[in-house]
Amino acid sequence: MKTFEEFGISIPAGRSGEVATSCPQCSSQRKKPNVKCLSVNVEKGVWHCNHCDWRGTLKQGVEERSNPYAHRPKTYRRPEYRETPQPEDGPVAEWFSKRGIPAEVLKRNRIGVGKVYMPQVEAEVDAIRFPFILNGEVVNIKSRDSQKNFRMESGAERIFFGMDDCAGADTLIIVEGEIDKLSLDVAGFKNCVSVPDGAPSPKAKDYTSKFSFLEGCEEFLAGFSRIILAVDNDAPGRKLEEELARRLGKERCWFVTWPEGCKDANDVLVKRGAETLRECVGQVRPYPIEGLFNVPDFMPQVVKLYEEGLARGAKTGWATLDPYISFVPGQWTLVTGVPSSGKSEFVDALMMNLAQAYGWTFAVFSPENQPLELHFQKLAEKYVGKPFFGRGRLGRTELNEAATWINERFTFLLPDVDDLSVDSVLNLLKIAVTRKGVRGAVIDPWNELDHSRPSNLTETEYISKSLTRIRRFAREHDIHLWLIAHPTKLQKDKQNGEYPVPTPYDVSGSAHWRNKADNALTVHREIGGTGNLVQIHVQKVRFKSSGKPGAVELRYDYLTGRYYDLEKLDIDGKQDVEEVDLDAEVISDAR
Repeated sequence: MKTFEEFGISIPAGRSGEVATSCPQCSSQRKKPNVKCLSVNVEKGVWHCNHCDWRGTLKQGVEERSNPYAHRPKTYRRPEYRETPQPEDGPVAEWFSKRGIPAEVLKRNRIGVGKVYMPQVEAEVDAIRFPFILNGEVVNIKSRDSQKNFRMESGAERIFFGMDDCAGADTLIIVEGEIDKLSLDVAGFKNCVSVPDGAPSPKAKDYTSKFSFLEGCEEFLAGFSRIILAVDNDAPGRKLEEELARRLGKERCWFVTWPEGCKDANDVLVKRGAETLRECVGQVRPYPIEGLFNVPDFMPQVVKLYEEGLARGAKTGWATLDPYISFVPGQWTLVTGVPSSGKSEFVDALMMNLAQAYGWTFAVFSPENQPLELHFQKLAEKYVGKPFFGRGRLGRTELNEAATWINERFTFLLPDVDDLSVDSVLNLLKIAVTRKGVRGAVIDPWNELDHSRPSNLTETEYISKSLTRIRRFAREHDIHLWLIAHPTKLQKDKQNGEYPVPTPYDVSGSAHWRNKADNALTVHREIGGTGNLVQIHVQKVRFKSSGKPGAVELRYDYLTGRYYDLEKLDIDGKQDVEEVDLDAEVISDAR
C-alpha cells in the first residue's frame, strides 16, 4: 500500500482521524494557498479536496484527479446586486458632489450603497458599491467604506470597470480607479475603463495576480486601435502605465500628462474643471518607442531616471560572473558555443537564478529540449538540487513542489511545426507577455527556426532584418531575450586537440550577430580539461552599466544541473589585455 507522501499529501507526525491539510493539486494555484481544503481520513487512507474535487485512496490510488496544470475554462460566481441608490441629498451624494460627480452620472453607472462585511475591520459597514458590468450583467462588485477599505466579491470575475460603455469605440481610455472613470464620464468621455484594483507596488517582483484580469479581457482589448493611459501621477501609477504599455503593445498606447499639482483625473476635475480635463485627454502623446522625440515626449522617463537612477540589470546569481554581465529588460543576449558545451543547460540555470532572485517569469522556445517532460526534468533538478532519477532522487512531494514553482514561472512555446518562423515565435511571445507578464524569453536555438528567406534578400540581409525584429520586440515589450545560436564548424588546434573559444563573429551567416546583440556570451568546455568545469566568456556588453567583457570558470554538477562559483578565469595572463581592448569597442558601440 502506498503512503500519503507518494501522492504529495502532507500529514503532521502523530496525527490520526480526520485531518485538514493543503491540497497538492490546487492550493498553490489559489489566492490563499494556506487554506486547508483537503480532508484526509488517516485511518481509512482516503482523501477529498473540497475545492478542486481531487480524491483518492491509498489502496486504489487516485479515483478522480484533475490536472492542475492543464488549461481549463474558469468558472465564476455571479454576485447578487440590488441597486439601492443614495438619495440625491444624502451623505454619499454629497461626498461625490465634492468630487465633481453629479447624481445623473452615479445613476447611469448604477452606483449604489449598502451594508457590506469588510474583513479589514471584521464588521459590517456602510459602503459605496461599484458594479462591474459585462453585457448588461453584474459580474463583480467593488465596495468602499468611509475609511478607504476596499473589497471585491470572492470567486467573481475580475474585469475592467465600465467595459459596456466602450462598445463601438475605436479609442479606449484606461484609468486607475472608479472615481477617475466617473470623472472622465463627467468630462464627456464614455469610452473609459478602470483597472479593478489599482496600481501595483513599484517594488513588487511578481505582477501576475495584479494583471491576471487582462487574460479575460483579451477580446475586448483587441478591438481598440488606440489606448490612452490616464493613470495617477505617482510611482505606482508610472509602474501601472509602464506595465500596461508593455503588455498591450506600446505601438498603440498614448499617455496623459496632468497639470502641475494634480495627481489624477478626479484631481483635475475638482481643481481645474471639466474643460481642463477634456484638454488633458485631447493633448495626449504617443508612448515612446523608437524614433525622433522632443524632450516633453520622454520627460516621464527623465523623471524616472532622476528618481530611480540608471538600470543596473538583474545579477546572474554567480558572484564571480556578476561583475561582467547583468541583464536589463529591453535588451537581448547572444549565447553561443561549440556543440555539447552546455549552452542550453547554462541558460536554464540562469533563468532559475533570475526567477528565484527577482521573480522573473519566462517564455521558452526550445525544440532541442523536447519532449517537454525532459525539459521539465532539467528544471526540476535545478530547483530541488537532486537528480530526477537514480540514487538520492527527488521525492514525490518535492516533485509536486517543483511542478508548482515551474508552472508559475515558465511558459513553454510550441508553434505549429509547419510554421517555425521568427514571426510565429514572436507572436506567441507577445501573447505570453500579455497573459503572463513574462520578463524574459529564450529562443533555443536559432538554427531550429524556419529560415525561408525571400529571394530578394541575401543571407546577411535576412539575418540583419530578423535580428532587428528581435531587438525591437525586446525593447517594445521590455523583456530580456536570450538567443542561442551555434557557431560554424571550427577547426581543432592541431597540437592540443581543443576547439578555440567561439566568438559572435563565428556564428553562421553574418557579422550582424556581433553588431546587433546587446550582449554576447560563449559557453565553453575544454575537451582535455576536467569535465565539470565550464568557462563563461562575456564577449560583448553594449553598456558599461551592465558589465564588462571578461571570463570566469564555473563548476557544473552533472547530477543536479546546477552551476557553482569557482574563480575568475585567467587565460595565460592575457585576460586583462583583452578586457581593455574590448572595453574600448564597447564604449564605441554605446555611442
